[in-house]
Amino acid sequence: MMKPPMHVAKAKDVGALGFPLTAEADQPAQALERLGRLKESMRSVMVMLESCTKCGKCAEQCHSYLGTQDYYNFPAARAELMRRVYKRYFTLQGKLFGRFAGAEEFDGATLTKWLTYFYQCNECRRCSLFCPFGIDTAEITIAARHILSELGIMPKFMQGVAANMAKTGNNMGLPVPAIIDNAEFMEDEMREETGLSIKIPIDKLNSDVLYIPSSADFFTNVDTMIGAAKLFHHLGLNWTISSSILEAANFGLLFNLDVMKEHNRRMIDAARVLGAKLVIQGECGHGWRAAKMYTQGANGPVDFQIRHILDFTAEHIDRLPLKKLPLRATLHDPCNYGRAGDLIEQPRRILRSVVTDFVEMTPNREENFCCGGGSGLLMEEMKEIRMQLGKKKAEQVLALGNLDYLVIPCSICKAQLPAVMEYYGAADLKMGGLMDLVGKALVLRDKDNEMEETQ
Repeated sequence: MMKPPMHVAKAKDVGALGFPLTAEADQPAQALERLGRLKESMRSVMVMLESCTKCGKCAEQCHSYLGTQDYYNFPAARAELMRRVYKRYFTLQGKLFGRFAGAEEFDGATLTKWLTYFYQCNECRRCSLFCPFGIDTAEITIAARHILSELGIMPKFMQGVAANMAKTGNNMGLPVPAIIDNAEFMEDEMREETGLSIKIPIDKLNSDVLYIPSSADFFTNVDTMIGAAKLFHHLGLNWTISSSILEAANFGLLFNLDVMKEHNRRMIDAARVLGAKLVIQGECGHGWRAAKMYTQGANGPVDFQIRHILDFTAEHIDRLPLKKLPLRATLHDPCNYGRAGDLIEQPRRILRSVVTDFVEMTPNREENFCCGGGSGLLMEEMKEIRMQLGKKKAEQVLALGNLDYLVIPCSICKAQLPAVMEYYGAADLKMGGLMDLVGKALVLRDKDNEMEETQ
C-alpha cells in the first residue's frame, strides 16, 4: 500500500481538537456514511461527479499534473477517486454492475489514495475555467478532505495550525505579549524611518476598522504589516487589530468546514466586541475567499462590511502621496483573488502607481498558474512535491527575463515562492507583498509640522 507524502496527525492530537475518531477497520464504512451526508448537503459536488465525461481538457491546464506527470494529479482522474466510490454505493448502475460501470469498492487502499492525491491538489480552480461543463475539482477536493478530517485523518501540519488557532487565535501560535512586543518593534522601525509616531493598536475598543492581517505579518512578513499601518495612519483611520483573531488565513476551508465556520465566527465576535463597522482582510488568498463567500452563509447576517486591503487601497490610491519605486516588477495573481475573490484589476492599479515598470506574466489574471503551495500544502516533508507543483509558476516568472521584484500578495504564496524560485535558479530575485511596496512608496510627513510651516 502506498504511503501518503505527508506526516499524518496522531490520534491523540486530533482528538484534542474534538474530532471523533473511528477504528481503523471501520474507516471506509464511516467515510461512506459521511459521503452519503454530503450527497444531500452538497448537491453541487454530486452534480460534478455525475457530469464529467473525462474529456481530458483539464490535464494540460493543471500545474499539478504538468509538474508531477502523475496520472492521479490529472484533475478528472483525481476526482475519479471519489466518483468511482460514489458510483458504487449511490447509483443503481454501480450497485448492479460494479467495476463494469466504472465503480469501485471503498477500502483502506482507496482511503490512502484520497489522502495522498487530494492533498496534492492546490484547490486553485484553474481546471474549472477550461472545463466545458464548468466542473470545479476544488470543490470535490474540499469535500474529500472534509470527510477525511471527520475520520480524524489529516496532515500533522493542518492539525498543528488548527490547534494554534484554537489556543491563540492565530496560525503561528503567537501569544498576546508577543503580539504586543512585535507591534512595538514595528512602531519603532517606522519611527526610525519616518520620524513619525505610527501606531499599530491592539484590541482598541470603539474602533471603526478591524484589520485582520496574517500572523506571518507579525513575524516573517513585517513589511506587509508596516505598509498597511502607514496607509491607515495617512488616512487618519480609527483602527485596531484583535489579538483574538490575528489571522486572515482560514485553514478550515482547506480541510474541515466546521473549523472554517468557527474561524469566521471569531471574526464576527471580535468585530462586535471592538465596535468595528468595517473589517479589512489582509493579504491572504484563501482567507479572503473564506471571509468573503462563507462568513454570512455559515454564521448568519453580520452588521459590518468586509473588504480586502488591496481593494481598499486601490480605492484611495490616486489620493496618496506616492513616489514611484525604480523597479521592474511583475504580479503573481493568487488563485483565490483571480478565480474566487474579484481582486484582479485592483492590485494592478496599485502596482502601476508604485513602480516605474510593471510587466505582466503570461498567462495572467484568471488564467494565472498557482504558486504550488496553495490549499495549505506547506508541509516541509512535501517540499519536493511542492517544487514540482510550482514548476509552471517558475517558468512564468523566468520567461520575463531580468526582474527586480516579484509581487506575491498572499501569505501562503510568500512562504512557497521564495523556495520555488531558489529551486529553479532565481534565488536572488526580490519578492514580497504588494502592501510592502505601498509602504515604501508612501511619502509621509508630520501633519502638525506641515500646518506650522504653512502658517
